[in-house]
Amino acid sequence: MSDDELIDLAHRAFAAARAGAAEDLAALINQGVPVNLHNEVGDTLVMLAAYHGHAPAVAVLVGRGADVNRANDKGQTPLAGAVFKGQDEVVKALLDGGADPFTGTPSAVDTARMFGRLELLALFERKG
Repeated sequence: MSDDELIDLAHRAFAAARAGAAEDLAALINQGVPVNLHNEVGDTLVMLAAYHGHAPAVAVLVGRGADVNRANDKGQTPLAGAVFKGQDEVVKALLDGGADPFTGTPSAVDTARMFGRLELLALFERKG
């Protein structure tokens, strides 16, 4: 595969993650796209899917072995991003995939505290 083809494949994977195209993501991973592919600022496919509120895409990535605790270059994790965006289904998918609510800067716990999400704090304590 040429460099241009690889770059196109990566762009398609990032677009699929942002759009929540779970089937497309699965197909791209089957074609060789690394499940933990990240962009120039450290956002992984699971980070983009989580931040944009796509629980089914997150579940596909988790099922393919995505690192749900990998922080981007700012120290943000997919779970903290989902808490910030109020994406409760994504929070559940990430926790089911082993996300650690105490990881990152700010952590998902810190983010839940900032926004008064007491139900998430209770959930995180049970998972922790």
